[in-house]
Amino acid sequence: MRLTKQEHACFIVEEDGQKLVIDPGSYTTPLLGVDGVIAVVITHEHADHWTPDQLKAILDHNQDVAIYGPPGVVAAVGDDFTVHAVHEGDEVTVGPFTLKFFGSKHAVIHSSIPVIDNTGVLINDRIYYAGDSFTIPPVKVDTLAVPAGAPWLKISEVIDYVAAVKPTRAFPTHEMVLSVAGRKLSDARIAHATEFGGGTYHPLEPGDTLEL
Repeated sequence: MRLTKQEHACFIVEEDGQKLVIDPGSYTTPLLGVDGVIAVVITHEHADHWTPDQLKAILDHNQDVAIYGPPGVVAAVGDDFTVHAVHEGDEVTVGPFTLKFFGSKHAVIHSSIPVIDNTGVLINDRIYYAGDSFTIPPVKVDTLAVPAGAPWLKISEVIDYVAAVKPTRAFPTHEMVLSVAGRKLSDARIAHATEFGGGTYHPLEPGDTLEL
């Protein structure tokens, strides 16, 4: 299984020549000409995690793509695309991918901002991404996508999250809101937390891959 990092919250997982796209949003370079895609997971409705243009680019190049997201995503997408609603505790198999969903709400940004639906995903019992939340699944996590920067987090919360999950390996996501200096700071803190728990940190840049 191969994981390829894209900008911000997006990454692509490939198994047996088939691909799963996670959170193709507005801070990610348009996914033009990506073939072999059989499914897309959208953790929540914010534009940095999905856009109509990104979905259209994927669907124009691939047939019969299954799209999954929580009810808030289904409502946001409307009639433009077919999105299968998923909830905490659901399990879906599509091609070589088994998807298990955890969590139900986005992390609080501010008391004045409504809390929306957000559901994280565990892929083939190996890769876990919580979307915009710190939801911890009740399973051992092999590879953890760690948010590096966002309006809804402090680096102390990120460190506590990694320390609680204790992944075997971790890589950064949600990093496009950071400056170069801010990214280096986050990488250093996440690396320390990962290594303290016995894991390995991989500071992936867009286009970098992990073989799992």
